[in-house]
Amino acid sequence: MERTRNLLMNNCSLQGIKPIMVDLPYPPIQVRGRNPRYAELLTVDYCGSVSELSAILQYINNENRMSDEHCSLVRTILGIAMAEMIHLQKLGELICLLGGNVCFEAKQPDGLWSPSCLVLPDHIPQMLQADIEAEKAAIRQYKMHINAIQDDYINSVLRRIILDEEYHIMVLQSL
Repeated sequence: MERTRNLLMNNCSLQGIKPIMVDLPYPPIQVRGRNPRYAELLTVDYCGSVSELSAILQYINNENRMSDEHCSLVRTILGIAMAEMIHLQKLGELICLLGGNVCFEAKQPDGLWSPSCLVLPDHIPQMLQADIEAEKAAIRQYKMHINAIQDDYINSVLRRIILDEEYHIMVLQSL
């Protein structure tokens, strides 16, 4: 409550924030057929250590810890987090169409998701750098999954998400 009061006193309205993403439509959410292996891969993108869930939580945590004097930065970070929420939703739809279960449990070598998956530095420049590195890791992982998935519908959605992630890197670097 105190933080909200400070943001308002500094004329930092969080109303009207829109997702920060490339101005292109997403492809239709469809799959060639049920495929549990593909669903498992996408579940890692959904809620693994490098995932949309991790990105959302890292952005929201960073935004919460930023000084109230950084209104423009706060609004930008929230806009990127909103785009990541859209990615999470689209991945969830794909997982369900593939016959998977959206249960926040990704099978991966490093175990289940935990807060230790997040990088939460104390200072804004390091926060932004950690966010850039997380976006780069997500792009690498999406590209690996595109190579492993032989479904052009799924891969077109992943390629569209990559465009947003690349855009996020550009925005974060400009900050």
